[in-house]
Amino acid sequence: MHAYRNGISAVNYGNPAWEAAKLAELIDIRTDYLTPNVMRRLDGHEFVNLCSCSYLGLHSHPDILEGAISAIRETGALDLPISRIRLRLNLLEEFEEGLTALFGVRTLSAVTSSAATAGVLPLIASGHMGPDGKPPLMIFDQHAHFSMDYIKPICGDETEVVTCRHNDLDFIEDSCRKHKMVAYVCDGVYSMGGIAPIRELLSLQDRYGLFLFIDDSHALSLHGVKGEGYARSVMDEVSERTIIIASLGKAFGGSGGAIMLGPKAREDILTRFGGPLAWSQGLNVPGIGAGIASVKLHNSPELARRQALLRSNMALFDELIPTQQAGNGFPLKVIVIGDEDRAVQASARMLDAGFYSSAVFFPIVKRGAAGLRIMLRADNTEAEIRGFARALAEILGNDLIPAQMTNDA
Repeated sequence: MHAYRNGISAVNYGNPAWEAAKLAELIDIRTDYLTPNVMRRLDGHEFVNLCSCSYLGLHSHPDILEGAISAIRETGALDLPISRIRLRLNLLEEFEEGLTALFGVRTLSAVTSSAATAGVLPLIASGHMGPDGKPPLMIFDQHAHFSMDYIKPICGDETEVVTCRHNDLDFIEDSCRKHKMVAYVCDGVYSMGGIAPIRELLSLQDRYGLFLFIDDSHALSLHGVKGEGYARSVMDEVSERTIIIASLGKAFGGSGGAIMLGPKAREDILTRFGGPLAWSQGLNVPGIGAGIASVKLHNSPELARRQALLRSNMALFDELIPTQQAGNGFPLKVIVIGDEDRAVQASARMLDAGFYSSAVFFPIVKRGAAGLRIMLRADNTEAEIRGFARALAEILGNDLIPAQMTNDA
């Protein structure tokens, strides 16, 4: 028991902090949009949302909204309620062809990136996604996102599964020497900050045939000339030993998930035996329409403009507030406080001051490393960032210090 997960421990240790956050009215908040950046609670309190993953601010772009509306009008239906292996809208095919051209690799969509992960990982474990057709030793990075970690027990029923320390290249290479086939599961950009050593992993792939599964949800659209993401932008091509998963509901400005699949030959196995990819419905019509509109924006000068705005906002934030993520080129920032109760109270006071920053605590991060997580966006104004910094300095004072958080949400 508990070879791959321990729900009893996670709930027992983690729930008190969640209860404290609930008492402080930091979760389950009912709210409406006042502007794309500003929310308004039922009691009328207005605040800047600094926890949105819409890093480029495309969630409110008029072209994307119109794309969703137009798709419903043209199709005359909200959805095609059947698995894609039976029937598939031509509109969905158009969208996936657009993603494929944009990212330079055969790309499928899924209703969420988590559903994509749940479909792909067990087939990697059984050997059906690799060129050798044999179950690999499967290594999960210690900080792999919970959406991947959650599938460990299923993978463990197919092959040997182990966990390595974060970015432990020596362990991975040693495993490659000892095993004929090894698959490594990681994030491209981690949700608590930090990145995977993609170039070094590709070197191990060249030398040993290492299979790579990378969730690049927090980097899609932010990096690359076409917004192909951090991992894909480092690769000349996506080989038959690589699969990249990414969310289309963050910086991309749409909804659902993307699977950069590489060789098309694997597509049939994935859509027939890939769990929720086989039995569930895919993206609904407005999601497809919004995605098509976003592909067009990614092929226009608007993408570079938004990327530049985000870089400018990140530079300003790094100038004003010290974090371990300063200067790393990514919009996830973590302000470490340490004690869980203090982190919850700091988040509550920041909300009172007009800024929503999520308190993070165990099991999101390791015990004793609680803090505030910020997601910067291209559509944040300079006044919002400076206002947040002033409020933070007043609330934390001398406690505002950089530190390293080591677990992932």
